[in-house]
Amino acid sequence: MTTHIAPPVTDAPKPVASVRHPVIRGIADPAALGLGAFGMSTFLLSFANAGIFPGAAVAVLGLGLFYGGVAQIIAGIWEFVQANTFGALAFVSYGAFWLAYWWTITTPGMLAKAGPGGMGTFLILWAVFTAFLVIPCTRISVLLTVLFSAAALTFVLLAIGAYASSSVITRAAGYTGFVVGILGLYGCFASVVNATWHRTVIPLGSRE
Repeated sequence: MTTHIAPPVTDAPKPVASVRHPVIRGIADPAALGLGAFGMSTFLLSFANAGIFPGAAVAVLGLGLFYGGVAQIIAGIWEFVQANTFGALAFVSYGAFWLAYWWTITTPGMLAKAGPGGMGTFLILWAVFTAFLVIPCTRISVLLTVLFSAAALTFVLLAIGAYASSSVITRAAGYTGFVVGILGLYGCFASVVNATWHRTVIPLGSRE
């Protein structure tokens, strides 16, 4: 009679999104993709808003559609699978923002029809949405708290710049946008490095 021995159970570490939202076995942490898409798209657009490379406003359209938009929504959908409500809401919402931005810019006559008031209101609503996301960020990490605070300020400045048709205020928004972009890319880098090393190598200031 042959005895079948069960394979040994291993406690080898696996990538972890957070203590509260552990990565499901076989599914990678979507935060790396989401933060990369959020950060890179914002960083490129900020070159145009800051008046450094005006052509970046055109160059960002493809990036914003496919990376900031589609890829970020994919990351958000997988955050739903991870039972991470914050990540799902944030990534799907900002992915939709980039799709809406692309559609508004590329649709003939859309900007003219919206006018300063329409675009200003569009941006201020995103500022309000981003501002209330800062509250849950304070329970997640220092990085996200600072990132979303800077993003809310950027939206406020962009809205004021649109309402007032002020290039000076829009340029200020461009520089705060650089902060948002850098923090997003830092979060992407930290997420993928920490997941690869199975431990915290790059700090995020986790509060969970």
